[in-house]
Amino acid sequence: MDSAALDRFEASRDRLASLAYRLLGSAADAEDAVQDTFLRWQATDRERVEVPEAWLTKVVTNLCLDRLRSAQARHERAAGAWLPEPLLEGDPMLGPADTFEQRESVSLAVLTLMERLSPVERAVYVLREAFSYPHAEIAGILDITESASQQHVHRARIRVAAERRNGDEVDPASARRIVEEFLAAAMSGRTDRLVALLTDDATAVSDGAGLAKRLLRYKTRERVASYVRAGFKPTPAKRRLAGGSPAIHIALVNGSPAVLAVVDDRVVGAVAFEVSDGKVASLRGIAAADRLARLNKAWRQHEPDAPVINAW
Repeated sequence: MDSAALDRFEASRDRLASLAYRLLGSAADAEDAVQDTFLRWQATDRERVEVPEAWLTKVVTNLCLDRLRSAQARHERAAGAWLPEPLLEGDPMLGPADTFEQRESVSLAVLTLMERLSPVERAVYVLREAFSYPHAEIAGILDITESASQQHVHRARIRVAAERRNGDEVDPASARRIVEEFLAAAMSGRTDRLVALLTDDATAVSDGAGLAKRLLRYKTRERVASYVRAGFKPTPAKRRLAGGSPAIHIALVNGSPAVLAVVDDRVVGAVAFEVSDGKVASLRGIAAADRLARLNKAWRQHEPDAPVINAW
């Protein structure tokens, strides 16, 4: 491959990775899809490609659709153990973040909700909401009609909006203050205060410190508060599992505040928060090492804020 063709692909790599991540919810799978796209770019007759960016977008989108369909056929994502892979703020895979729609499309909440869409609905929704593609171009990418693209995005918007708790964007500083208060209540053992800081329909989901075969789900304020209180209570067994006594940081993950447990510059657990109307609406606890791989890589390359708890 000549250097001009390689440079053209590299110029599109971050955009392709961001698109693939939104479609798949997994950074590792997104990287694989981008690499497969590169191999096809390498093998194709590039003289016949009129618009390289459009060609690359079409290839990576359809590779992602193939992966989604394959996963559905094997019921991998329906097995009860799937969560979106969290990404640290500043990761180029998070992609465009100029508009509320772009930022929302990469939130853990919306990535989870998009699991309920069909693969084509998901692709149309992402291409339209996150990348502002016109319906005519989406139709060409997915080999559907323009009217079908419009119908798919309409249905996707309705389904996502119906499940969203709040259509308004939360100020990051305000969200962080709520999470700090919530963390303080959790560490103090004040379960009643935890309940007061949760929305009436609060939920939590956890991968069971990376050990559970299925996700653990909690659906009432009282059960969520009990889960949080137990989860944030330090014990020798938890420290052994973590490999030491973690420092506790608060950072932005997929645009929302998250509590990170860090041992020797390694993130061993993350709890991502969704804040709505001044309260905590949902939590996602993630500790499986494969789900934290890319976040860990980014963590080691940036200068974190001081921990809110030096040794848990």
